[in-house]
Amino acid sequence: MGDERHVIGIDFGTLSGRAVVVRAGDGEELGSAEYKYPHGVMDRELAETGERLPPDWALQDPQDYIDVLRHAVPEAVKAAGVDPASVVGIGTDFTSCTIMPTRGDGTPLCRLDEFRGRPHAYAKLWKHHAAQPQADRVTEVAAERGEPWLSRYGGRISSEWAIAKALQVLEEDTEIYDRMERWIEAGDWIVWQLCGEEVRSACPAGYKAMYQDGRYPDADYFEALDARFRDFAEQKLGASLAELGARAGTLTDAAAEWTGLKHGIAVAVGNVDAHVTAPAAQATDPGRMVVVMGTSNCHVIVGDELAEVPGMCGVVKGGLVPGRWGYEAGQTGVGDIFAWFVDQAVPPYYHEQARDRGLGIHQYLTELADEQEVGEHGLVALDWWNGNRSILVDHNLRGVLVGMSLATRPEDIYRALIESTAFGTRKIIEAFGDAGVTVDELVTTGGLLDNPVLMQIYTDVVNRPLGVLESAQGPALGSAIHAAVAAGVHEDIETAAARMGKVRREVYSPNPRRAEAYDRVYRVYGRLHDWFGRESRDLMADLQSIAADARKGERVEH
Repeated sequence: MGDERHVIGIDFGTLSGRAVVVRAGDGEELGSAEYKYPHGVMDRELAETGERLPPDWALQDPQDYIDVLRHAVPEAVKAAGVDPASVVGIGTDFTSCTIMPTRGDGTPLCRLDEFRGRPHAYAKLWKHHAAQPQADRVTEVAAERGEPWLSRYGGRISSEWAIAKALQVLEEDTEIYDRMERWIEAGDWIVWQLCGEEVRSACPAGYKAMYQDGRYPDADYFEALDARFRDFAEQKLGASLAELGARAGTLTDAAAEWTGLKHGIAVAVGNVDAHVTAPAAQATDPGRMVVVMGTSNCHVIVGDELAEVPGMCGVVKGGLVPGRWGYEAGQTGVGDIFAWFVDQAVPPYYHEQARDRGLGIHQYLTELADEQEVGEHGLVALDWWNGNRSILVDHNLRGVLVGMSLATRPEDIYRALIESTAFGTRKIIEAFGDAGVTVDELVTTGGLLDNPVLMQIYTDVVNRPLGVLESAQGPALGSAIHAAVAAGVHEDIETAAARMGKVRREVYSPNPRRAEAYDRVYRVYGRLHDWFGRESRDLMADLQSIAADARKGERVEH
């Protein structure tokens, strides 16, 4: 009989948490379960009070994360049919930067009665973009001071990240800022709840809180942002950081009761959902980029040498595997764009036709779009419906669709939107290549893999082979791999990835004729990208300002 030790990986996503039970020796997935967050994403109103939230807000209630432990973990163990006593470790990953204010004992401020109606007391989800003004200032002050860490983030800091979001709390609800003793990634917080120790991961600290070369930015920098912000890192971020694959601690009695697992088993240091997928895809060596495709896209790749890529999300030593440089880039809207179009812009008779054929509307539109030749629809779109993460790093940017006529049909737009996201990925790959980080092949994972038409479009646009992670739960499998290392089953992440990871290489190969045709369309995309994103960058910011004034009922002077 083989090794019958098991580990559990838990992936905390945007709308739900998923747990998977994995055999630690070979990575065989034995059972899984999903728990949807009851509060979901609060982007219109606060669940507790019904208070309307401003534009670009996105909040969550951390109680939903605890409920994942209570429901998804025991259900996954039951589905796997294994003895809970055989589970030797648990690993987690989270969306990032999803971050929250807590007391010194880890209690989220939103769980205190006095703050239940205060939006800034809740967890700010990764796609909370309301801190863009603060992010602009974070970047500007760093550039003025010549901060050496700024180039590690492509020269611009995102509104999604830890410092910009904290500065927004300070400026808009000083009482919440003063009462919070910890400003902590949800991924680190859930590890704290599991093992009773505040052990933060070097991964999100590096990518989202500018932790570089062994330290956060110095106090003088924070003071230059706001005098009240001087001691932010020292007071609010905590001091204990651990590398990926390390053991954060052991499962507490309380967490054992939630999960139905044994007290004292290993709890791995937390990770970020995209980054933890790299070992699941066996992408622990340079040259193989992992693209996690879903509501958004995240791109990660390992390098042996430090390179500074304009507009990337970050490069961190040990950010993917210990000892090597880990690079991250991303697109803030992909699947969300397709969902928006279907929900808001597809006429009812298309939905009826899809139902008549027994198809979902996405599948129906995909089939119609697949009948076209490259460029036949005459459209080009910019994939900025949710702003631009890479390479322009500006969440004021918005989507663009060029070339419409009275003959344009929904499937034309749908295909153009798919192509726009593929073009955005190509932009990212080219930025890496220009900086000396070679991308030879892609491994894809996530919720869009079941659309072969989309996948073929991607491989034709980027003109590289696409492999596929052979797991429907890529991040959860990656977390299980980290759990196996933390539990001592495997020596290190590379060894665990080789034995537990699952990938089929070159599932999709570029069609030379279509790749050449896409080169022509991509050149048009590039011209639009640079005009709207660089030469006339203030155009969309002006539109955002006009819209904000209109929402506030202010009279716009002419």
